Amino acid sequence: MDSIQKKVNDFNTKYNLGGSIEIRFIDLSSEVGELGKEILEGTDYGEKEFSKTGNLESEFGDVLFSLVSAANCAGVDLGVALEKV
Repeated sequence: MDSIQKKVNDFNTKYNLGGSIEIRFIDLSSEVGELGKEILEGTDYGEKEFSKTGNLESEFGDVLFSLVSAANCAGVDLGVALEKV
């Protein structure tokens, strides 16, 4: 997890993508919604068995990036957080 958090932090720093935890959470919520839409499209809105769409991995990546960004902003080590589950 440390390497993922560092990679996301480096990207955010390089492109000056700072923001408060509130902004990070709103971004995360938005990205989860986009992932949900992609999953719905993969089932033709519940009409068929799920099949992977062309943008599915990208949307998962966006959610992961947003989650890690929020954790970094809050000073949360995701490895430690995962151990608390």
